[in-house]
Amino acid sequence: MHWARIEEAGFASGMRFLFWVYRHGGSALFRALLHGVMPWFFLGKRSARRASLEYLARLHEASGGVTPPSTLRNSFRHFMSFGETIAVKLAASDPGKAWDAPYTAEGVDRLERLIGEKRGALLITAHFGNLELCRRLSRERHDGLKLLLLTHTRHAERFNRILKSMDPEMGIETIEVGGIGLATAMRLSEHISGGGFVVIAGDRVPLAPDGAAFAASFLGGNAHFPVGPYILAAALACPVFMMFSARCDRGFAVTVRLLAERVVLPRKSREAAIRPYLEAYVAALAGECRKYPLQWFNFFPFWQAPDGRNSESER
Repeated sequence: MHWARIEEAGFASGMRFLFWVYRHGGSALFRALLHGVMPWFFLGKRSARRASLEYLARLHEASGGVTPPSTLRNSFRHFMSFGETIAVKLAASDPGKAWDAPYTAEGVDRLERLIGEKRGALLITAHFGNLELCRRLSRERHDGLKLLLLTHTRHAERFNRILKSMDPEMGIETIEVGGIGLATAMRLSEHISGGGFVVIAGDRVPLAPDGAAFAASFLGGNAHFPVGPYILAAALACPVFMMFSARCDRGFAVTVRLLAERVVLPRKSREAAIRPYLEAYVAALAGECRKYPLQWFNFFPFWQAPDGRNSESER
């Protein structure tokens, strides 16, 4: 089953409830509730638990035994890490809450220059760590910075609307896209030309029929990754960065890496031209997983093709 169909059930009502708890009870009550809810979620979501255990097993082997082994205890820690990101998302989106958590930022110089020159870029992220932290920091450092998030499901768009309802001035626009049509492409191009940044995740294949993907080696096995971000990057003709953020011992760590000053995809060899960009992203994501093993949040059979077939034989 496709990841989007797995996640849809119960998402909207659950997020509204968590939002209400945070609004009326604060972060302390939210975290107390989280510790009561996550064991139930862990026990009740069998497929998510299996996916977590598979991910931890693959990562443990790929890291040479450095990362936590695939045990039920570590899988529950993985779930709790996911729950904690929701608390951080809400706190980072709350304008009434001072943000004084320490953080480190690596590779942001190029982005800073683009912002200063009022030039836009495409940011390829992942379901990793906490993107809301990057939003909060970018707003505090660059008032008026425009971010446009591309999402593939209605519940992701709804969640971003919840965050925006907490802070209407957060300067973030969200578009749900099944595919990039002409009208959307023109809108994105105008956004980039105006010095804005477009944000898209590179680790989930869209549900749309045209959600093309390539199988690439990831943590010792072939998994499918969308090609859409690289086709979009070529169409926008702008710099492309990979961005990750994670909790760490020092607070938070933000990592930005340039993927290309411009993605070029010749018509006759487009597939071959896409693969180096995609594989560079996959390698960067794998590196972040090794550094922060409990902060990649794809709780579905990632090494299975979107149509249900196993990805191991495809390349």
